[in-house]
Amino acid sequence: MIAVHLNRLDEWEALAGLEETLHAAALVALDSSDHPPEGELSITFVGDDEMRGLNRQYLGRDHTTDVIAFELGEAGRLLADVYVAPEVALRSAADESIAPETELVRLVIHGTLHTLGHDHPEGPDRWRSPMFELQESLVRQVSGEDPGTAKDAQ
Repeated sequence: MIAVHLNRLDEWEALAGLEETLHAAALVALDSSDHPPEGELSITFVGDDEMRGLNRQYLGRDHTTDVIAFELGEAGRLLADVYVAPEVALRSAADESIAPETELVRLVIHGTLHTLGHDHPEGPDRWRSPMFELQESLVRQVSGEDPGTAKDAQ
């Protein structure tokens, strides 16, 4: 069994009423593994400045980003932290003309998949990678719709 913790939801008006959906998104991603892990997954929602600080400190990139994931466990036991920036998600959703909830689900799934060892190339090929194909399939499963993004055309 894996425990999923959603942290600091109450600090974000855009996340009001989404706890169940975001929890389901994490579980769907975890269940996509051939061998679902045991352990704990912590998902924390942070502001742009805090995300930029995490990105700079741990990844050496001095800019904000939408999601960062850290897998801290050992073989067979997941202990992972995912950080999601709701402000970045809201801007992306507006730019792509999609529902903010869909973008937030996408980021939770994306970060969770990274904690399971999935990765993707940088650049335009990322949208055609196996990880992104799985991600978008899971987003459709959670949202119950085709989330269609501008990324699909790239």
